[in-house]
Amino acid sequence: MPGTTAVPDIELIVEDIGGGGGGGPTPPADGDGDGGDGGDDDRNRDRKWSPSPRRYSTAIAIGIVSILMFFMALSSAFIVLRRGSGVWVTVHLPLVLWANTGILLASSFSLEVARRRLSLADPSGFRKFWLLTTVLGFLFVAGQLIAWRQLVAQGVYIASNQASSFFYIFTAAHGVHLLGGVGALLYVLARKFDNASIALPTAAEIASYYWHFMDGLWIFLLALLYLGK
Repeated sequence: MPGTTAVPDIELIVEDIGGGGGGGPTPPADGDGDGGDGGDDDRNRDRKWSPSPRRYSTAIAIGIVSILMFFMALSSAFIVLRRGSGVWVTVHLPLVLWANTGILLASSFSLEVARRRLSLADPSGFRKFWLLTTVLGFLFVAGQLIAWRQLVAQGVYIASNQASSFFYIFTAAHGVHLLGGVGALLYVLARKFDNASIALPTAAEIASYYWHFMDGLWIFLLALLYLGK
C-alpha cells in the first residue's frame, strides 16, 4: 500500500538468512571461537608431562660412552708408556684382586636373578637379590682398598713409578664410577615407583646396563694390568 514502510519486510528477510526462524548463531562450546579443538588443547596442556623411558636409556648410553672414552684414553697412554718407557717398573698385583673380580661377577649374576624375580611377580625375591647385589658392590670397593693397603705395605705408592701410578688411577677411577652404580642400585631399591614417571622393571633394566658395563670394564682393566707386567 502507498505510504507503508518496508522495514518489517526487510527484517524478516534478514532473520531468514541469518538464523533460520529467528534463532541467533550458536556460540562455540568452548568460548574461544574455534570450535571444540581449543578445549582439547587446553586439556592436553593440563595433563602432567612425563618423560619417556627412552630418555633414561639414552642418558645412560651417553654416560657409558663417555666413561668408555675416558678409560680408552688412559689405556692408550698405558700401552704407549709401557712399550716406550725405559724406567717402567713392574707392579706385583695383589692376589686379592682375583677375589674382588669374583665378587663383581657374582654381583652381576645376582642382579640378573633379581630382575628374573621381578618378571615373575616376586617383589620380595627381587628386593632380596637386589640388596645382595648392592652389598657385593660395597664389598668389591672394600676389596680394592685392601689391595691398595697391601701395595702401600710393600712401599709401592702412586708416585713410585709409572706402573704404580696407572694401577692406582685405574682402580680409583673404576671404583668411583662403580660407587655411582651402587647409588643407582640403592635408588631403585628405596624408590616408590607407584606414581613415578618410570616403571620399576624399566628402572631395574637401565641400572643393569650400567652395572654390567662396569663389570666388563673391570675385566678389561685387570687384563691390561696383568699383560703390562
